[in-house]
Amino acid sequence: MPSAFNFDASPFDCLDAEERQLVRNSVDIAYFRAGDPILEPGSEPGYLFVIIKGHVQQFDEDQQVLATYGPDDTFDGRALVAGRVTSRFVALEEVLAYQLARRAVSELIARNATFGALLFSDLSNKLSALSQRRSQHEMQSLTMARITETGVRPAQEVGADTSIVEVARVFQEHKVSSVLVRDEAATPPRLGIFTTTGLQRAILDGTPLERLPVGKLATFSLICVKPSDPVGEALALMLRHNLHRVVVRDEEGLVHGVLEALELFSFLSNHSYLVGLQIAQARDLKGLADAAQQITRLIAILHRGGTRVGMIARLVSELNAKLFERTWQLIAPRELLKNSCLFVMGSEGRGEQLLKTDQDNGLVLRDGYTPPADLEDICARFSQALVDFGYPPCPGGIMVSNPAWRQPQTAFAETVRRWILMPSAESLMSLAIFLDAHAVCGDAALLEALRDEVFSLAADSDAFKARFASAITLFDEHTGWWNRLLTLGDNDPERLDLKKAGIFPLVHGVRSLAMDKRIRECGTVERVQALVAAGHMAPEIGSDVVQSLHFFMDLKLKVGLQELELGRGVSGGVHTNQLNSLDRDLLKDTLGVVKRFKATLRLRYHLDALQ
Repeated sequence: MPSAFNFDASPFDCLDAEERQLVRNSVDIAYFRAGDPILEPGSEPGYLFVIIKGHVQQFDEDQQVLATYGPDDTFDGRALVAGRVTSRFVALEEVLAYQLARRAVSELIARNATFGALLFSDLSNKLSALSQRRSQHEMQSLTMARITETGVRPAQEVGADTSIVEVARVFQEHKVSSVLVRDEAATPPRLGIFTTTGLQRAILDGTPLERLPVGKLATFSLICVKPSDPVGEALALMLRHNLHRVVVRDEEGLVHGVLEALELFSFLSNHSYLVGLQIAQARDLKGLADAAQQITRLIAILHRGGTRVGMIARLVSELNAKLFERTWQLIAPRELLKNSCLFVMGSEGRGEQLLKTDQDNGLVLRDGYTPPADLEDICARFSQALVDFGYPPCPGGIMVSNPAWRQPQTAFAETVRRWILMPSAESLMSLAIFLDAHAVCGDAALLEALRDEVFSLAADSDAFKARFASAITLFDEHTGWWNRLLTLGDNDPERLDLKKAGIFPLVHGVRSLAMDKRIRECGTVERVQALVAAGHMAPEIGSDVVQSLHFFMDLKLKVGLQELELGRGVSGGVHTNQLNSLDRDLLKDTLGVVKRFKATLRLRYHLDALQ
């Protein structure tokens, strides 16, 4: 067999050395002319095919194209397991393919559960196997993260002649447990460290603390790491020297801060903790801007480490909520905080936000409260602060800086009623966004009263529910991405918009069902769980919807991080011809889930009658 067999392609990338040798010993190469049938329905399969060159199309019993396979793609593993071919596979052009003997495939499946799951399982099991593979590398990947990614605290520095009493004040004021001590009188000048553990020695020294210079008790043999060093290097140094902290210093001698053992272990066990602490302790908007940048770095670290995208989204949602809350607290006066509710919407409200996207936020004011005369300026400063943090303004103006999205209770309730009783394309969009509203600061009861208005008016009108659900068809095209993905498409440079093709129809379809059944949860996953628990959605459909949503989110995040690394803006799209074989396979499966879910909703709400 040629040595060029691509063991980096799924599902062969999970094989060990012995299993790879089994593949080499059991594979041949087959050639098919354009139009040649490769597998026919009802036949007994003898091989697993892995395409080297060319494309193969799969047809159902009605001769409809089910899928198109290209180089490194594998078929038909499910037929091998079942012992019978159910689809027709035809060479679309000249095809070269590896033929892996059925006996070898059966042995690989028996020896390697991940290989079997990726080869023939349903979508849920495929994604589960993929997630387990990623999580195995998480801790290794985290220890290879750079020290700069841990959120190193700036060092507090004092002169060697500073008294212990003054140093104690620095400890208290800045909430630190160490200071760097600069001794300019030494030859050459030197830098040391003094920690809270040295206070005991200072007391036992006998010299009055206000006259005892810190330089007398400081340690001047520093253990340092560079900002670019791996986290694992800092951990190893701490263990080797029995230290609780190391100094972060670059090649030029510039000190970047002190890395504490507690912070390092927090990073390894719960990386979001440090960012949350940084937000809570921020005294100004600049401090919050630094924290906002850390959130993006955190996302990259977690994704690179194999953390599941649902977990990343939850952590990011919590951190963003803290960031928005602290920003509003720094800008808004106390009375405004007490008499209003700041809320976020869209993916932020659903807890599905990852990389920074458009702002979606609003403000409801308590009836009878007289807001400050400069409320407009206060809200404008908040929106601009989020822009400075990297959250672009909403093109539709769905922000507190827009008077339409900051209103007293009664006025806001009237707006909500108009959305429902006089629906238009714009008002239905506003309602959909508002249904995901989640309070982040102030009196959450003000927001809940508005949500009560929605459920009391919308849930009883079948016509309204149908029109609301019909948005799932917004991006339908007869020449749409689903059809393009099923065709050859080698020369199609356009990209697949993951939000339009996958995320939006799933999210809005679930949102529509949740409104219909008066389910108050905001997150898509939580809505699905509630629908399944109440018997309004079949468990297998719920599982496929959630797994597919997370796949789309993960793929969108992966591509977005790549774009950021290249200095580009996050587009939200992916070129399907640049995906690896596993992602292409999963994309076909998940788009199939979207297609079936939309068909279910079309029947439930009689959407074809609206067209």
